[in-house]
Amino acid sequence: MSPATLVNRYLTAFYSGDFSTARELVADGFHFKGPFVEASNKEAYFSSAARLAPVVKGHKLLRQWQEGSEVCSIYDVILETSAGKGTVTMSEWHTTQNGQLRSSRVILDTAAFRALMPSG
Repeated sequence: MSPATLVNRYLTAFYSGDFSTARELVADGFHFKGPFVEASNKEAYFSSAARLAPVVKGHKLLRQWQEGSEVCSIYDVILETSAGKGTVTMSEWHTTQNGQLRSSRVILDTAAFRALMPSG
């Protein structure tokens, strides 16, 4: 499976709430860095991501590049919360190895994301 195919399977699973499939595609030593959290292994990452499951309703891939084992994606995440519905554009850079995701770095407009999150 190509790195881009792997990343797309992961993004589809993750943003549809299928964390079980998403977990299978992530290496145990997975490292994640984003504006709200940094995790140094798969369990810490999925533990921190669990709170997103009820509010994430999908994603729409806008553009993607692959260079060797690295894939950069720009996509809209569809969110639905008690504070409102909308999309937040994100950029994510994945590194793959041996058919699994090894690392990920997410960049997003945190103000747009927070505007869709319930207060408290």
